Amino acid sequence: MRTPIAVTIAGSDSGGGAGIQADLKTFSALGVYGASVVTALTAQNTRGVQAIHDVPSTFIAAQMESVFGDLAVTAAKIGMLSQASVIETVADGLARLAPSLPVVLDPVMVATSGDRLISDAAIDTLRRRLLPQVDLITPNLPEAAALLGEAIADRENAAVAQGRRLLGLGARAVLIKGGHAEGSESVDHLLMRDGTLRRLATTRLPTANTHGTGCTLSAAIAAGLAKGLPMPEAVARAKTYVTAAIAAADTLQVGHGHGPVHHFHALWC
Repeated sequence: MRTPIAVTIAGSDSGGGAGIQADLKTFSALGVYGASVVTALTAQNTRGVQAIHDVPSTFIAAQMESVFGDLAVTAAKIGMLSQASVIETVADGLARLAPSLPVVLDPVMVATSGDRLISDAAIDTLRRRLLPQVDLITPNLPEAAALLGEAIADRENAAVAQGRRLLGLGARAVLIKGGHAEGSESVDHLLMRDGTLRRLATTRLPTANTHGTGCTLSAAIAAGLAKGLPMPEAVARAKTYVTAAIAAADTLQVGHGHGPVHHFHALWC
């Protein structure tokens, strides 16, 4: 059997809890070989983002050429793309090098610490260039609102309505994440082009250690797609995995701010 390979196209988190580092940990925990294309370097820890250094577009393109020119990649996850030029480079590279590859886009805009990770100009480019090109987009409530230029949804039916409008902008499938909502449950909604709507609910866990949750979820979905799972099953399994990683987060003692989720909860605590 061919080894499933997923590539993460995202920024580096020097603290190890989010970004490329979280993605590679997730791939490994779920039995998928992980490759990477680094789009930005961050000086970051559990307390926040202290500095960002954008990788030149030409070097991002070179990394994509290296990965896709040698490895039989079976899925991709896209994370932090802070500049419009970087988004254009990634979109062009995927269209040329891997036009039929399953791709999950996590539209990273703000870190768990509240630090901004994308420019205003880049949001429009993300909406225009990448949204119609990927198989799934996984915005949280603030990200969905930013992509649509609307207020943040404050009810489930409003979140679902925004998901439908994102489909209308060209997304093939949308997973609206409810982690930022209130209530005893954390509810995500998966909307498909065929009209399918799936509600995925779990008990909201009382922890502040949620750094890297969005990166981990999207990477877990990409891992499922890399193994050949259909989208709904890949999403459901990823939700189960990330919920367990959050539940075990407090067993880790990393940093003094928002600590990371426990990617290897099934192996060690």
